[in-house]
Amino acid sequence: MDLDSALTLLAVEPAAPLDVAELALHLALDEYPSLDVEANLAELDAMAHEAKRYVRGDLAARVAGLCRYLFHDMGFHGNTREYYDPANSYFHLVLERRTGIPITLGAVVMAVGRRVGLDVEGVGLPGHFVVKVEDHGREIVVDPFHGGRMLSHLDCENLVRQVTGREFAVTTESLQALPLGFMVLRMLANLKAIYLKTGDSARAIRVMERMQQLRPGDPLQRRDLGTNWLHAGKPGKAIDHLAAYLAALPDADDADVIRLLLKDARAAVASWN
Repeated sequence: MDLDSALTLLAVEPAAPLDVAELALHLALDEYPSLDVEANLAELDAMAHEAKRYVRGDLAARVAGLCRYLFHDMGFHGNTREYYDPANSYFHLVLERRTGIPITLGAVVMAVGRRVGLDVEGVGLPGHFVVKVEDHGREIVVDPFHGGRMLSHLDCENLVRQVTGREFAVTTESLQALPLGFMVLRMLANLKAIYLKTGDSARAIRVMERMQQLRPGDPLQRRDLGTNWLHAGKPGKAIDHLAAYLAALPDADDADVIRLLLKDARAAVASWN
């Protein structure tokens, strides 16, 4: 897989039929360049081969079998103790450590489930990521972060209320499959938030550049890239991003602040001459 080409495709066609595992592993190469993508894909294939023994019967039995294999036999579980550990967002480390956050554990269910012939899609509930398995008009929602438990509509509503503190009513639209491009954007947004919170501008910038590939017209990414390049001491790289943000949103609430930052960036570059 060529990652740049894949992200360019997803920017135009978010639901492009790419392998979520292969894509996530290639994204992880940015942080772990020695990562063996093929070895990890082979591990997933081996897991799927073992899981086939569990995935039999009607839809409910097949889903239960897949979850029993992944969350009981293999021991995958939500990392409640170190939720904001960036390792939870790197797919190969989730496979290695058997723990992660909802979206990366969801990616594991999707990757293994699809390899055994199940139609598994991601669902982005407010504040929480789940997956659903569909077959001939029937669907079952599963919570990968909480041991692969099956969720009714009421369970989904209660879960969102618990996570966000807001009321939530399940609709057909709210349980729609999340296109892969949007799922990857959400995965990257988690990493961006972690790195920004810890003040790691270099890694935050790298993640935001991948996000920009998926959303090239998003002015907020341009703003965030610009401000972080400036904080990283690279005003020359900040200028185009800050200017693009102001061109797109000249009346934004923070436009005056960004204008001052742009002025500072230009002054810093001018002082080098």
